Amino acid sequence: MTTLRNQHVDISGSKLRFHFRGKSGKEYTVSVQNRQLARIVKRCQDLPGHELFQYIDDDGQRYTIESDDVNAYLQQITGKNFTAKDFRTWSGTVFAASSLWQVGPSETKTQARKNVTQAIDTAAKHLGNTPTICRKCYVHPEVIDSYFEGTLLDALQQYKQEVGITGLHQEEASVLAFLKERLVEEVQ
Repeated sequence: MTTLRNQHVDISGSKLRFHFRGKSGKEYTVSVQNRQLARIVKRCQDLPGHELFQYIDDDGQRYTIESDDVNAYLQQITGKNFTAKDFRTWSGTVFAASSLWQVGPSETKTQARKNVTQAIDTAAKHLGNTPTICRKCYVHPEVIDSYFEGTLLDALQQYKQEVGITGLHQEEASVLAFLKERLVEEVQ
């Protein structure tokens, strides 16, 4: 995992711009606009040392925040075996489903395969992974399977018309409702 350093982020008002080298030496630039997050990251930058994500405890001891710390925190607050990878899987799944929604239904199996390939490519670019890894690890298989079955788009349309879940974008709420329904069907 790449350790982000102070030099990897520029903050201007509420906008953060991260620029760093990730896996396999690939360069990433990520922009986020969030006033509260900008204030927090700025406070981290102001701490002594080169590492960006760090804190000083009550005894004045400085600690770097590692991925294991983040995962332990997520498990503590959820009470589940939840990790940062789950956020990537969620994001990949939503991007793939949204991409399939945008291209619409397919007339043939060949076109359906092309549409799925395009959706996986879109999600992979967003996540910074290869399409193979993205499909294998970061897109829920129910999204792909139901697109091939011809049921995904109708289900997403149905859920788009329902009231969204607080804190989620409409696309996320639709995908979540779809996956919950598929899980119920699978259990029965």
